[in-house]
Amino acid sequence: MNLGRISVKKIFLLTCGGMAASMLAICAVLLWMTGESWVLTTGGLLMLCALAWMFLLTVVFSKRLSVFTRELCRAMDQMISGSEEPMRAADRETLFARIGYRLSRLYDIMQENRRKASEERQELQMLVSDVSHQVKTPVSNLKMVTDTLLSKSVTEEEQREFLQGIRNQTDKLEFLFQALVKTSRLETGAIRLEKKNAPLIDTLAMACSGIVYAAEKKNISVTVDCPEDLLLSHDSKWTAEAVFNLLDNAVKYTPVGGAIRISAEQWEMYVKLSVSDTGKGISESNQAAIFRRFYREEEVHEQQGVGIGLYLTREIVTRQGGYIKVVSEPGKGSEFSIMLPIR
Repeated sequence: MNLGRISVKKIFLLTCGGMAASMLAICAVLLWMTGESWVLTTGGLLMLCALAWMFLLTVVFSKRLSVFTRELCRAMDQMISGSEEPMRAADRETLFARIGYRLSRLYDIMQENRRKASEERQELQMLVSDVSHQVKTPVSNLKMVTDTLLSKSVTEEEQREFLQGIRNQTDKLEFLFQALVKTSRLETGAIRLEKKNAPLIDTLAMACSGIVYAAEKKNISVTVDCPEDLLLSHDSKWTAEAVFNLLDNAVKYTPVGGAIRISAEQWEMYVKLSVSDTGKGISESNQAAIFRRFYREEEVHEQQGVGIGLYLTREIVTRQGGYIKVVSEPGKGSEFSIMLPIR
């Protein structure tokens, strides 16, 4: 018998029927054993009293259950709409109080999930807006150049210049997409950083290899000061990516004939990895904002880039248990310091 599908009224009738049948059977046995008629009368009176108290108990229980069901439905409606937190009962020993306590915990979890969903939705909207803004300019330039080539007669020299412009814009789009793919894979956990004990000098060499040509082109000297026996538990590939982003920015914003210095120093709990340059520097008001995704200062928009390198660097460093800070002054260069735990 499935009791979950039986109403309270049917349960009451079944209980009363069973009680009456049991008491009648007992009275019949006693009457047969004693032969006294008063036994049957007394049993009948006891049965009526028991049925009366059973009826009263069922009525009270039914009302309590009705009130609890109504309050439970109201609390769940409030939880679904998020308008109000369920009442927390002071006494947690009763069944109703324990259910109410768990509803309150469920409400807190739902509110936290709502908050995270709202933040993720806002972040996605900002990301779409930023990507749209970054793609808008190169796409517009590509359309303008191709329209010019299709509608007008140009000389061979002008054609070469137009094609070079197309190449520059496609390179910018390719760089943007690669940066977005790296960031997305890192944020979504598609790529997990694997820390291994390895020489830090090899990681720095990997990072420096990506800026050698650009530094030579601007006659910028690059020096590395790192002990060859300095071992660090880190993800070599992604740490090299983080350092490369710092070096790439240093080359971009350091004038011709400037200098870039990379140094590594072991502390008690951390390894300090610094990248300093003699570039234009960063104002104090902008130092907190430069690590935001797609942020670029107004005065550097003529430089190539999309403003995602420092954001990616901070994500890589943070996911390895470290942090990054910057010390800079306009006209006096910048120094970015990465602090990575030894273990």
